[in-house]
Amino acid sequence: MRGRRALIAALVVLVSACGAKAGSEGRAARKFSPEGLAKVSDYIRNEIVTGKIPGAILLLQQHGKPVYYENFGVRDVATEIAMSADTIFRLYSMSKPITSVMAMMLVEEGKLALDDPVSKYIPAFAGMKVGVEKKAEDGKVALALEPLARPVTIKDLLRHTSGLPYGYRGGGLVRELYAEANLFQSNLGNADLVAKIATLPLVEQPGTVWDYGFSTDVLGRVVEVVSGKTLLQFEKERLLGPLGMTETAFFVADPAKFPCIAEPMPEDRNINPTTQVRDIRRPVLWESGGGGMVGTIGDYARFAQMLLNGGSYEGRRYLKPETIALMASDHVGPETKIARDQNYYPGANSGFGLGFAVRTSVPPGTSWPLGEYRWDGVGGTFFFIDPEDDLFGIFMVQTPSQRGRIQLALKTLIYQAMGR
Repeated sequence: MRGRRALIAALVVLVSACGAKAGSEGRAARKFSPEGLAKVSDYIRNEIVTGKIPGAILLLQQHGKPVYYENFGVRDVATEIAMSADTIFRLYSMSKPITSVMAMMLVEEGKLALDDPVSKYIPAFAGMKVGVEKKAEDGKVALALEPLARPVTIKDLLRHTSGLPYGYRGGGLVRELYAEANLFQSNLGNADLVAKIATLPLVEQPGTVWDYGFSTDVLGRVVEVVSGKTLLQFEKERLLGPLGMTETAFFVADPAKFPCIAEPMPEDRNINPTTQVRDIRRPVLWESGGGGMVGTIGDYARFAQMLLNGGSYEGRRYLKPETIALMASDHVGPETKIARDQNYYPGANSGFGLGFAVRTSVPPGTSWPLGEYRWDGVGGTFFFIDPEDDLFGIFMVQTPSQRGRIQLALKTLIYQAMGR
């Protein structure tokens, strides 16, 4: 009974936080079966029992109301504090949609245009080159720098076609340069970070390849230049504050909230061989629009409901419906002739919009909805927005090593629970 009361209390909190979508009550949509949702719960509990994750939270919200919400396990096996709605998670790349929304606000206001060259706001980008590997007669490979065929644009930053990669060893000479630059550990402010990026070559010509990297961090700096504020100041003024996303920031500033932080299993802290999950108790200069935010499930639920509502929430408009539709449309489809790098994270059945992966075809053996858009974070969190079913889902967990496997399994079970 105590657990049931806690669940009902949490649902009440989330209902009040995530107002119902106007007019959604009359929309026909698939419903969840209790048996299907029980399988979802069983799956997450098994992940905890088998020692893969300490705990997690899952919210499914349809027609503006939670249809499923449950806290599982603990925030941290070291403290054994139960997972709860006020738990704070590292969002990593779930920061990117927030930064993209901020940029599109400026586009709506005419202060920014998708076709603008980035160099209009960051002049150093005018001098950028593309690094091309060339083999000499002796067989050695060297990096040649070639001029841009066209400028990097704001749209390139939003859809990851800028030629700005993430650095890692073994990914070619340009990515090696990014790895050596140690950008993730540099803790520079956005202006200095982007100035450093501008000294490095692009890995491809702009607009030719979907290549995941520092595009959204550069976009965050553009937002700063255009708004005249730091990224967080502008976000608080225009989005986080009005939406009530009070726990969303770039680190946890209040020591009293340190026990609220979710941690992965002790042996599951490596993002890659050289980078561990960030200690979000430590203040940072870098307000990373691409991967630096922290927050709670309730905060992100407000953001997701605003998107699902077509840009409005509780009577306040943040973006126009046509802007949300543009963001949730595929901008790297076959007609663009944009190639996809070997790590094309949206997957075979999805394109990419302005800040989100967008489903463009139905996976075999399913009836998953077209037009669903989504993204996730390297720490394990993910969300999806399903306009056809007037539904969004958010899964909060901290597990760098298990994230892909869990996300696919959960999405499959969630849609099976809807008969999809």
